[in-house]
Amino acid sequence: MNMNVKVYEQAAELLKALAHPIRLCIVRGLIGKGSCNVSYMQECLGLPQSTVSQHLQKLRSAGIVVTSRSGLEVHYSVPDAKVHALVHMITGEDEA
Repeated sequence: MNMNVKVYEQAAELLKALAHPIRLCIVRGLIGKGSCNVSYMQECLGLPQSTVSQHLQKLRSAGIVVTSRSGLEVHYSVPDAKVHALVHMITGEDEA
């Protein structure tokens, strides 16, 4: 049995960050769209900006989403192909 605990801890942290329906929805949306800002996500989800920002912060802390600036706007994206594959597997959707 492989006891590389660090690998399992990292996997558990990734799964923990995705283990909320709103965060999973945000990540799935970002994978589909490529990138977008908080205002766009807020409109799509019908949630307050503060709620969306809190979820994005958790996803950022887990290394799932990254940010880029375009003027005053901050755009979020999901660059890791492993996260894409995991989310598609969890949601039962085919990768495009």
